[in-house]
Amino acid sequence: MGEFEMSDLGLLSYYLRIEVDQFKGDVSIKQTTYAKKVLNQFGMLDCNSTKAPMEHRAQLYKDPEGQPIDAIEYRRVIGCLRYLLHTRPDLSYVVGVVSRFTERPTEMHHKAVK
Repeated sequence: MGEFEMSDLGLLSYYLRIEVDQFKGDVSIKQTTYAKKVLNQFGMLDCNSTKAPMEHRAQLYKDPEGQPIDAIEYRRVIGCLRYLLHTRPDLSYVVGVVSRFTERPTEMHHKAVK
C-alpha cells in the first residue's frame, strides 16, 4: 500500500459465482446461489432432491433410434453442470458420462441429466 494506491475491500465473500465463507482461519466455498439459478433456468427449481447423482448401474449409450433433443440446450445444461464441479467434485463422474453424448443427445440422455 506504500507503493501503490489501493483500498482494502475486506474478506472475499463472492467471486465468479462462488460464495466464500471465511471464519477463524477456515475457508469454505459453495455455489448455492448459482445452483439455484441453474435449476430455475432449466425449469427444475421444484424438482425432488436425491443423494445419488445418478441411478445405480445406469447404462447410457448412443441411441440412434431415440428421439433427438435440442443439442444446443443439452450443451448449455452440461456447461452449467461442469461449472458446478468447482465446488461439487462428487458430480465429476456423472457429468463426464453425460458429456459424452453432446453430439446427438436423445430423450434418454436428457432424462439422465435431469
